[in-house]
Amino acid sequence: MKLVDTHAHLDMENFDRDRDAVMERAHASGVGCIITVGYDLRSSVKAVRLANDYDCVYAVVGVHPHDAQSVTPELMQVIEELSFAPKVVAIGEIGLDYYRNLSPRDVQRDVFKRFLSLARKRQLPVVIHERNAEEDCMKILDDEWHEMKGGVMHCFSGPWDMAEKCLSMGFYLSFGGPVTFLNFRNKDVVKRVPLSRLLVETDCPYLAPEPFRGKRNEPAYVRLVAEKIAELRGINIEELAARTTANARGLFGLDIGNN
Repeated sequence: MKLVDTHAHLDMENFDRDRDAVMERAHASGVGCIITVGYDLRSSVKAVRLANDYDCVYAVVGVHPHDAQSVTPELMQVIEELSFAPKVVAIGEIGLDYYRNLSPRDVQRDVFKRFLSLARKRQLPVVIHERNAEEDCMKILDDEWHEMKGGVMHCFSGPWDMAEKCLSMGFYLSFGGPVTFLNFRNKDVVKRVPLSRLLVETDCPYLAPEPFRGKRNEPAYVRLVAEKIAELRGINIEELAARTTANARGLFGLDIGNN
């Protein structure tokens, strides 16, 4: 059984002291591949380096909406250049975050559109972050998704009607540690998403699943996410792992074999 952690932040200093041990624990837990995701220029550069350092790691490059106001034409050019690295598999994480509003909303929307245009130009999928911005996010995607290579709504927390819209555009929905929380409200969505459009992630070092909630998250714990989703859907973990790994391989073009 092999799992893919489709959203991690291995670049963060939380992992500087024991990154190799983290990778070993992930392998021991059945994690065959990890996608490490940039959120600004520095982390995007480091994601590419980590993908070069570890055979099982792939990279995603982009700027989180929190830092949208830092995006200049020059920065966009550097991200585009990074996207040509051999193991870069998507543009992200990009999107809208109206919860913290760390960048002005109009700037977030403009930068989101610019990154979607880049993804379309490069014919790469996108990794989308959306928080408290459902209406604007879906409007932009409805305008921009044509001729794109699809993508994933990372750490999805929206209602079923939003899920349906995303699925109709060809997007995948990814779930992480919150599915294990007692107060998780989206069980119905987890159960209804077609297995062919489902992905699993950790978003480490954030959002550690139970029983590690509140502690540092790491890729090994994606197994706990997968086990909970399998339980909710009434299937075994082997089937869930096989289907989500095949989905990740198909979306991101991962060279990770068929087992």
